[in-house]
Amino acid sequence: MPHPELAHLELLAEVDSLVERLRRWADGAPAWQPAEACRAVVARLVDRTRALRVRLEAPLIVATLGGTGTGKSALVNALVGAEVVRPGRQRPTTTRPTLICRSDLTPGMLGIDRRDVEVVPCNLPALANLVLLDCPDPDTTEEPDAGGTNLARLRKLLPHCDVLLVTTTQQKYRSARVADELAAAASGARLVFVQPHADQEEDIREDWQAVLGRQYTTGHVFLVDSLAAAADAAAGVEPRGEFAGLVDLLTRQLAGTAPARIRRANFLDLVGETLDGCENRIREGVPAIKQLETAIDAQRSRLAARLADQMRAELLTSRRQWENRLLGKIASCWGFSPWSLVLRVYQGLGGLLSGTLLLRARTPAQLALWGTMEGARTWQRRRRQRQADAGIQRAVAGGWDEAELRSASMVLEGYAVDAGLGRGDARLANVTAEAADAGAAFVENVSVELESLLARLAARHTGWFTRWRYELLFSAMIAVLLYRLGKNFFWDSWLADPPAPGLGLDFYLSAAFWLLLWVLLLLWAFTSRLRRGLRQEINQLAENWHDPRRAVGVFARLEADCQAVERFQDELGLLKQQVAAMRHHLAQPDEPLGHRR
Repeated sequence: MPHPELAHLELLAEVDSLVERLRRWADGAPAWQPAEACRAVVARLVDRTRALRVRLEAPLIVATLGGTGTGKSALVNALVGAEVVRPGRQRPTTTRPTLICRSDLTPGMLGIDRRDVEVVPCNLPALANLVLLDCPDPDTTEEPDAGGTNLARLRKLLPHCDVLLVTTTQQKYRSARVADELAAAASGARLVFVQPHADQEEDIREDWQAVLGRQYTTGHVFLVDSLAAAADAAAGVEPRGEFAGLVDLLTRQLAGTAPARIRRANFLDLVGETLDGCENRIREGVPAIKQLETAIDAQRSRLAARLADQMRAELLTSRRQWENRLLGKIASCWGFSPWSLVLRVYQGLGGLLSGTLLLRARTPAQLALWGTMEGARTWQRRRRQRQADAGIQRAVAGGWDEAELRSASMVLEGYAVDAGLGRGDARLANVTAEAADAGAAFVENVSVELESLLARLAARHTGWFTRWRYELLFSAMIAVLLYRLGKNFFWDSWLADPPAPGLGLDFYLSAAFWLLLWVLLLLWAFTSRLRRGLRQEINQLAENWHDPRRAVGVFARLEADCQAVERFQDELGLLKQQVAAMRHHLAQPDEPLGHRR
């Protein structure tokens, strides 16, 4: 494939890729006022890109831009080598834009409406690779006609121009009106700065460059005598001096692949400026989004703290049920041993007494009474278990107080409006629905954490040190009693001389009393340690529940809106990086040409 065609295809691919990414970014804009403004700006940029595609194979459009009497028309005549437009020094003569081009070109091929310009066919060699557009003056005051004012005509045509010949004089180079129009047009065009009245004015180029340097890279500024150059052209004399350099720039240096390169650079500059404007809009709106996120965290912290306090109070109120569950886990983890039997008897004391009563039942009435008592005991135990499980639900219901939710909804609705977001996601109905979902998730998480807590405490209280300590203390009492009984039975009553009488009922009652007292003391120490550990763990869990993330489901829609804005901003940053990389690697600005910084 020939090199020019390959360059053309590469340009099309670059433009299409970037435009597609811009379109996706704009289409994904959240329902946020700055983002909607960015969407509208990018839509206009995409429309302008369509005009760029139409002109990709067309000659460069070189337009004049300058105040009244700065020599735009005279410069055009000098460049063409013939008087194609009427010049004027003190008053505006160009009231309708004049398009000077080859006869085989039409305004439609350049993306320009035929009704907006006056076409002057000209087949001179100077127009082989470019089109000249003599634009109206932006600083004149005239009554609008059917085509509008000069300024309106100018603004309609400038987006179609690739290179601007910016002309000025000693009196005009600080014109605010021309500077404003130049700033508006420069983002999509390359610039050539020209002082056309070299025969009558002092050289102002150095001062002009100082004025322009804050906003523009000026390139080479040309000082020419347009009337003398036009006279030379009429006499068949070759261009001389600075004018020769200007002609060489426009006719030779901007030929070949230069149009594609310039249009690519202009397009990237325009995209970069558009994204800069979008970034400024977003940056102005982001602080309000950050304030909304801070307010969401504050309201979540308040609700989470209230929920944590409610949950802790409920768990401590029903801690007896949790202690029984913990004791059952410990007994099952302990294994078979003397002390584990004591723990099982203690846990199932009610069942043991019930079984004793069943053994003493002798009549159907007694059996019926036992069945009623056992049913009531079983129902009571299950009721307490259900109450313990339902306590979590009650705590959540108490934490999501309607008055608290209404207050939070009103506060966040105000922040959402200030941030430019819709207030619908902060309304009470939506917040209440989110709170219900968040409450269900919180209950599920708390249940898992409580089960983990019980397993952790059970493992802590069944360690080897704890086991041997209680086993030794309990077994020591059993060993003392067995030693006393064995000594009395085998030694004192059989082998001693003289033999002693066997221990009576008083000893057995006393031994049973002290054994029971010792067991109760050990049980008290063991269960007290369990209660302290359980209370500490519940308090620690409650502290963790103060974390706003526990209430993350509440205000989830508002938070999602804020995150969408942040993603939108992050994607803008990536787009700017891509444009900067393309400008660095692909755009090749020509040294004599100026452009906006």
